[in-house]
Amino acid sequence: MAVTVVSHPLIEHKLTLLRRRETPTALFRQLLREISLLLAYEVTRDLDLEDVEIETPLERTRGSRLSGKKLCFVSVLRAGNGLLDGMLDLVPSARVGHIGLYRDHATLQPVEYYAKLPEDIGERLTILVDPMLATGNSAVAAVERLRTRGARRIKVLCLIAAPEGLRTFEAALPDVPVVVAAVDRQLDERGYIRPGLGDAGDRLYGTR
Repeated sequence: MAVTVVSHPLIEHKLTLLRRRETPTALFRQLLREISLLLAYEVTRDLDLEDVEIETPLERTRGSRLSGKKLCFVSVLRAGNGLLDGMLDLVPSARVGHIGLYRDHATLQPVEYYAKLPEDIGERLTILVDPMLATGNSAVAAVERLRTRGARRIKVLCLIAAPEGLRTFEAALPDVPVVVAAVDRQLDERGYIRPGLGDAGDRLYGTR
């Protein structure tokens, strides 16, 4: 499995602000959106291009444009929407899907409660977005769900991952690349990433 840790001064700065306990909801939301733009740049680095001929105000020339079907972004509800919004700023024509998962706090296993995906997802590069890759169980379940619906080219984009979660994900899905802003120290006994930033969904929406 290819894991790309996106090292960039702006990402590191904004991630530090995100982690702070005192960062308010509005700023948290804004920072997550800004970081998602920087991560989207990396996760789309190898998109296919085709040559086209265009007319500038001065002459005809050749350029490049994206080829094939448009991207599909799939958000893992609900915190994934914090990354999704910024990515759509960069690629507004992308198709969007949603997978609803919650973690059973007793077993730490994911439970699916919702899924809505484009019918032709098998013809598109699909980027699954979720801020936290903790145990890895939800990410594995989401990718497997995408594959049952026909998705063939899949990448995972997240903000912070735990080493344990990456190992779980790699064992289950060694062919799916992961792009992440940071790999933290470890999981605690409740399955939360340390040092992490708390519950991304709660901080994004001001809930507890």
